[in-house]
Amino acid sequence: MAACFGFSKAIFRVLTVLALLFFASASAAPAASAPAPAPASDGTSIDQGIAYVLMLVALVLTYLIHPLDASSYNFF
Repeated sequence: MAACFGFSKAIFRVLTVLALLFFASASAAPAASAPAPAPASDGTSIDQGIAYVLMLVALVLTYLIHPLDASSYNFF
């Protein structure tokens, strides 16, 4: 049982040293900051998408309400 604890302590020490080396090397090299990419949309496409959704909702509501309104008229 003692050999098992000694083995796990050795693995823990190795992993600790590797983690310290990794974090030390990661913080030593400064990351090159690239300029931010241009925005994919300027907002007008979002506004146009919202307008299409609202027009679709208005169309669906019109077709749902129209049979109720037209039922009182006898065209044929």
